[in-house]
Order: sequence, then C-alpha cells, then structure tokens
Amino acid sequence: MSVVLASTWRPRGEMSRFQKLCPQLEQVYDSIVISLPPDTPAEDVGVLKAQPNILLAINDDWSWGRHSAIRRALETAASHVHYADLDRLLRWVETGPREWRQAVEAIQRADCLIVGRTERAFRTHPQAMQQTEQIVNRVFSHLLGKPVDPCAGSKGFSRRAAQFLMANSPPGHALGTDAEWPVLLQRAGFAVDCIAVDGLDWESADRYRLQAADQDTQGRAAEAYDEDAQHWAFRVQVVLEIVESGLAAMQRPLGPPDCCPARAQGWDDE
Repeated sequence: MSVVLASTWRPRGEMSRFQKLCPQLEQVYDSIVISLPPDTPAEDVGVLKAQPNILLAINDDWSWGRHSAIRRALETAASHVHYADLDRLLRWVETGPREWRQAVEAIQRADCLIVGRTERAFRTHPQAMQQTEQIVNRVFSHLLGKPVDPCAGSKGFSRRAAQFLMANSPPGHALGTDAEWPVLLQRAGFAVDCIAVDGLDWESADRYRLQAADQDTQGRAAEAYDEDAQHWAFRVQVVLEIVESGLAAMQRPLGPPDCCPARAQGWDDE
C-alpha cells in the first residue's frame, strides 16, 4: 500500500520550514499534492514548482482547494490519501514525528480515518475555536455514533472512498467538508474510524517563525486571538458552514453504485 499527501496551504511565512521538512515528508508519502489559493504570492509558487516531487494545484477559487487536492491525489497510483491542512501538518512533523508516522500507517488500514485532537491538543486553541468547535463535535459524534473531532484538519481515505467523495461532494463549501465527507462515507457503507493525536495542537502561532512555537508563545497568541471580537464572529460562521454541510449530506442522494459499498450490496438509499 502507499499514501499520497493531499494538502491545502496558504503560506504564511512557513516556506523555509516546509523546505527543511520536505525530506521527511518524501520518506513517508509516495507523492505530495499541494493545493493553493489563487492569491498565493508568485515567489512561493516558484519555490514549490522548483521542488522535484511536488504536484501543484492552483485554484481559481480558494473554496475549491480541498476538492482540487483530492482530485489531484487520485491522479497518482496511491492506495490511500492523507488529506491535511499543510500548516497543521508542518507543526505535527516538527513536534511529533513518531506520532505522525503512526497516524499515516493507521490511514492505510481504514476507508475513512478522522484524525482528531487529544484533550491536551484541543485546549491549546483559542476559546473562540474551542467553544464553537465543541458544537460540531457533539452534533457529529451523535450522528456518526462515536466520539469524533472532525475539525482538526486531517483525515485519511482509501482510494475508493476518495473516489466516492469526488462523485458525491460538489466543491464550494471548503470547510463544510469537515463534517460532509465522513457523513457521506458512513451513509454509503464505508467504515468511519477515528484516532486522537497530540500533534494537531494549534498551529497559527507558528506563522512567520523559523520553527514551531513553544507552549508559552502558543498560549499568548491564543489569548490575543480571543481579544478580537471579529475572530469570534468568524468562528461562528465557520461552524455554521460545517454543521449545515454535514446535515445536508445526511439527505443527499448517493451514487454511483459502483463506488458505494452499501448500494453495491443492494441496500436502499435512505
């Protein structure tokens, strides 16, 4: 089996860290896909194009980023796809490389693996994120029948599961895929599993730094984030998009049958 990394990224001063970590990424992933928003600086695009093992997707609309990453990943021959927000992944590789490698191994044993956060990792985030994302976790833990943390920016898919998502999930609600994709896969008969990791702690404090921020710096940045009321309003809108997308996925007709285990066995779509 093999794994392709399908990532989205809006570089915010992390390019030197990415270049430093690229050899580690290439040891674990057979291919690396990076999906970029349309306003990515030309300098950053140039650096990535110079990397020999990077497959780029530059989107006309940022909201297509996750879909573009998965579609580009399916152009490779990999048996499994690891979707990750690249800024989160860089921190994880720096601070917990062994745990990261173990998670990639686990992805190869699953159709859909939600990689969530431990309680310690979750508590490193600003309150504006913790208090709103708890709503997502409670709603979709109930609907999926197991405790899940779908907003952590990391999921694994078998090739067949990723193909099913591309056939059943239109682009345009980027953040909504956090809940939409696991819901669709469970309805289609794919097994949805979950793990929790320490390495997906809050990554935004790392921006424009030469290495991952320490705990004190991370904490001060989280406090500063919470002082801006606009951040709270933004996080409410993010959670609303995720919840609405997940609930809409509960009702969406599924197809095609050849990509859907449940329908292939003759089950009726509810």
